[in-house]
Amino acid sequence: MKKALFILNIILLITWMGVIFNFSNDTGTESGSKSEKVLIKIVETFKREKLTSEQKEKIINKYGLLIRKTAHMFVYFILSILAYLLLKQIYGLKPVTIIYTLIFCFIYACTDEIHQAFIPGRGPSFIDVLIDTCGSIISLIIPTLKLCYNKNRRWIYEL
Repeated sequence: MKKALFILNIILLITWMGVIFNFSNDTGTESGSKSEKVLIKIVETFKREKLTSEQKEKIINKYGLLIRKTAHMFVYFILSILAYLLLKQIYGLKPVTIIYTLIFCFIYACTDEIHQAFIPGRGPSFIDVLIDTCGSIISLIIPTLKLCYNKNRRWIYEL
């Protein structure tokens, strides 16, 4: 069972890395268009009505950047969870598992931005690497707290 779970975790991690690579492979225009469509669909769903072209443009100008950066955080939040689950099988619930997960996600974010340097209309951004890493850090808060706090409500490790 553990070997099957280990293989499943590897497959899920590699698949999600492929999803991120695929998103990064979009040109700047394609990426922007996808983000705008998602944003408009979200707003129209909550408002329960179709937006006019003027309303769409206003919303895109106001919230487009926020949606794009939130998407960065989200995909790396998921990547971090998948990497953590795999590394936890190897190292257990130890500080090194959390550190290796964070390093892995940071390095993957860096390579993702390097990849974007070769895509028309895209470019590398260290700010995006930091945003991606923040998504990874957020996903590691619960394992970190679990590691540091035992059942007797005593701190095991100092943060």
